[in-house]
Amino acid sequence: MNLWLRLLWLVASAFWRPRLAVPFVVSRLRFRVWPHDLDTSLHMNNGRYWTIMDLGRTDLMVRSGLWRAVLRQGWTPVVSAGQIRFRRELRPFQTFRLETRLRFWDERRFVMEHRMLMEDDTVAAVALVQAGLYDRRTRTFIPVAKLLQLVGASAESPPLAPEIEAFLTAEDTLRRATAAA
Repeated sequence: MNLWLRLLWLVASAFWRPRLAVPFVVSRLRFRVWPHDLDTSLHMNNGRYWTIMDLGRTDLMVRSGLWRAVLRQGWTPVVSAGQIRFRRELRPFQTFRLETRLRFWDERRFVMEHRMLMEDDTVAAVALVQAGLYDRRTRTFIPVAKLLQLVGASAESPPLAPEIEAFLTAEDTLRRATAAA
């Protein structure tokens, strides 16, 4: 239930938070680790990291204005790959900040970075996610240029950083390996 409450809070508070001018902005959200976020080791459950990162991507869509087109067109956000690196544990009642940004894009997909930062800016976790918006009617991903146009942006992707290239290469290798199985 707390995830629905966090989502409702995120959407409702978006009306009072500044608009995000994608693609070169950072979404910053503050959270607290609640008892229902914990695993048996009494730190935040590894699956909860991913779920909270969903809220970072949602914040980018809502505050950039892209969400209107997503709802109007019936598009579906789809994450096709993700990789996470846990650095420090998040303990009960600890506050932390989630930062979400676009790091790279091509014709049909985005690569986003999520950072969970403790109060002293120590990185608790960092993740890379490959995602896009999918049109179920046409069974295709929406071109990134169209998505940027919908939010009034026109920009070239940042250069492919080594960690992004390694992430995409690993994802492509795994995709090919599982396609053959």
